[in-house]
This record gives sequence, C-alpha cells and structure tokens, in this order.
Amino acid sequence: MTWFIAPEYWFARQVLVRGVAVVYLIAFVSAARQFRALIGEHGMLPVPRWVARRPFRVSPSIFHFHYSDRFFAAVAWGGAAVSAALAGGAGELLPLWAVMGIWLAVWVLYLSIVNVGQVWYSFGWESLLLEAGFLVIFLGNDRVAPPVLVLWLARWLVFRVEFGAGLIKLRGDHCWRDLTCLYFHHETQPMPGPLSWFFHRLPKPLHRIEVAANHVVQLVVPFGLFLPQPVAAIAATIIIVTQLWLVLSGNFAWLNWLVIILAWSAIPNSAAAHVFPVPSTPDMASSPLWFTILVVAFTGATLALSYLPVRNMLSSHQRMNESYNPFHLVNAFGAFGVVDRIRYEVVIEGTDESVLTDHTHWREYEFKGQPGDPHRLPRQFAPYHLRLDWLLWFAAHSPSYARPWFEAFLQRLLRNDPATVRLLRRNPFPESPPRFVRALLYEYRFTTVRELIDTRAWWVRSVVGVYTRPVFAGRSRLVGR
Repeated sequence: MTWFIAPEYWFARQVLVRGVAVVYLIAFVSAARQFRALIGEHGMLPVPRWVARRPFRVSPSIFHFHYSDRFFAAVAWGGAAVSAALAGGAGELLPLWAVMGIWLAVWVLYLSIVNVGQVWYSFGWESLLLEAGFLVIFLGNDRVAPPVLVLWLARWLVFRVEFGAGLIKLRGDHCWRDLTCLYFHHETQPMPGPLSWFFHRLPKPLHRIEVAANHVVQLVVPFGLFLPQPVAAIAATIIIVTQLWLVLSGNFAWLNWLVIILAWSAIPNSAAAHVFPVPSTPDMASSPLWFTILVVAFTGATLALSYLPVRNMLSSHQRMNESYNPFHLVNAFGAFGVVDRIRYEVVIEGTDESVLTDHTHWREYEFKGQPGDPHRLPRQFAPYHLRLDWLLWFAAHSPSYARPWFEAFLQRLLRNDPATVRLLRRNPFPESPPRFVRALLYEYRFTTVRELIDTRAWWVRSVVGVYTRPVFAGRSRLVGR
C-alpha cells in the first residue's frame, strides 16, 4: 500500500508531532497558572457552578464527575508533563498503539479544560489546538511511515484557517476591500507587541501593499497546498513566512505558531533539507492493518464533518471561529472581520482612603499585556496566553463581555485575593487591600515619531469616562459607555 504512506514526509511529521506537543505544553501551563482566579472553586466563573448547569453531552469534561482546585491543577500540570515528554520524543520509544493512546489522553485532558473554561476559553485557537491534537493521534511514530491521508487533513486544516480568515475579511469591514485596515489594526489589536508601534508607523502605501498581499496569501495561496510538489511546499513556505510576520507584529497566543507547524505537512524532506539539517530517514515498517483502518475511518469522518465548515465559508452570513460539536473537531475559522479605529482601555484604580473626595489619590493597577503606563513598551507574551488581559480588551469595547465576571474581579481586588493579583503586572496595594476601586475608560493611541522622541512615551491616552463607579467590598456596579 505505497499510496497510503509518505516516508518522504518523515521530517514534516517530526515538526507536526513535536510542535503540537510544545503548544499543548504551553496551553497546559497557561491553564495551571491562571485557573484559580478565573474558573477555580472561588474564581470569577467557578467550574462547579458551570457544570451544575450544563449536561455532560453539551460540554463533555472529566470535571463533570469531580472538581476541586487540586484536581484541576493535577490535570493541568499532568498534561504539561506528558506534553513535554512527547515534545522530547518519548513517543518514538513506545509501541504505536501506546503513543496513540497517550495523545488521545492529552486531547481529552485539554478538551475537559476548554469545555468548562467558559468565556476565558472562547478563542478560536483553543478549537484549533484541539483539532490539531486529535489529528496527530493518527500520525503515528517512527515505527510506521507517515500516512498520506493525515498529511492531507493537516493541509485541509490550514486551508480552513487561512481561507476562512480571508473570506471573512472580504465580507466584513470595508477597510479590507479598500486596503486601509492596517492604518488602524496594529494600534487597536487586542494585545500589541514590542514591535507593534514600529509596524503602525510604516508608510501607508506599504500598509496597503500588506493588506493586498494578505488577501493573496489567504484567498489564493492555500489552494496551492493541494497541488503537486514543489508548488505545495512553496505555498506552505509563503504561509509560514506571513505567519511569522504576524508573530512579530502582535500577541495572538499560539494561533500563528500552530498554523506554522501544520503548514509543514506540505514540506517534504528534500525541501526542508535546503534550510535545516534534516537527519536521515529511519527505516519504517508498513502500517499495520488496524492502523490503516483507523486512519481511513478518521479521514472519512473528517470529510463528513467538513460539510458545515464549508457551508459556513460559502455563506454570505459566515461566522468566525465556530465549533459544530462539543469535541471541537473540524471547526470553522476566521479573524478580524471588523477592525477597530479607536483603542479603548479599561484602567482600574484603587485608594486606601476611607472617604472619597475630589482630592482622593487613586493608584493604578497594571496588567501584563495591556498598554497601561504610556511609557512602557508592550511586551511579547505569545505563544503564552494571558486570558484576563484579552478579556479586558473585549470589555473596553463592549461592557457585555465583562458583565459575567467584572464585578467579581473587582471584589477580588478589594480583598487582595492572591490568585487574582498574581495575574497582574503590578498591585499598587501589596501590604493591605484598598478600600475602594473604580474603573475608568481611556482612549489610547500610539505616539508619533516626534512625540516618542520628546516624551519617550509609546502611547498617548485621555479619559473617556467612568466605566465602573467607585465600589467597596461587597458592592459594585458596571457602568460601561
């Protein structure tokens, strides 16, 4: 069955399997370090309350059977340890059936977290990671040659990510059609990176060229993934380069890195050898019959489940990042159908004064990924995912995103909850909690070159209004704008 195997993609499988394992490692560590304040027993949106309202069939998760913060931590850190072992090549030492079982276990553990993560886990890259993780179950290890069908399914996943994003841009904001979206995007994106100011200050004609190139890469190039070599490898390389450009320009968790890893499914050993020292391909046996049957069944199921994502892409009412089943398999993807022209930020302040007056001194909380202090250069956090920071960006643009959790967040600041303040860059009340906290809405913009030279500030900000009036322990009220 030589049609079934592709030994010339041995190195590509190494990149896919170990790369996805590294991303799982980062995702599990991110969950372990942030869950107590977000979804823990005493978090803003507790898991026990969520599973009590959702049947298992709607959100399958091992936490339906038992939940405690200690158990969640064990799941997250355990998943991180297994992912690290897989990234280090442990799967090559095990029988084929065993490594498939381990990958399935990793997928189940992360699915269990996502399905109780609520709004904190509502991002498209969660579904992308779960779909990629389920796919690598069927890539096997060095005991068998890479299955051709699974490599094609990896390309199909890349196609859906890229083509879906390209379509939703053309159907969405008119600035994508008149090539002006990058006049704003680098400044207003959810979490700017250290180079975002420089990207924003590129000449406007270059921004227009970037948008036009983006349309070509997302709407034309993905079709090349399914053409004979070397066209498929060239298409994959173009996608990888553009994804690295996005890595440099912002913080999008592991989205870009996953696309880069999956795009390697179209790069054979001979092409990779032009850039990397590719080891000699080891001797690999033909696939056992049971493995072949499983791969064919998985391929057939994927094609059947692809009907809804394809219908979504072809629809004039296309939706972004849609999962059609509770297992997050064979999803629809898309991003930035609309680009904001103005950047709003929620700035939270506290005071330890017992009586509020016009002269009350307020001290500002600082977050790791949001701009905050105008003189602070944004940092690079991706592929690590700062969930609170991302939700704060959404909250600034629409208070409805904040209603489920924002008041609970303020109450935790009012008692210096240890798990919550660990999510911050700086707590202005390290010794004792504040008596009052409030939230203001600011408008931010990048400084001009002259302003940067004169003030050494990366941002200029001005108050728009009150987001939440001053509140004390036990009482808060979201105002919004």
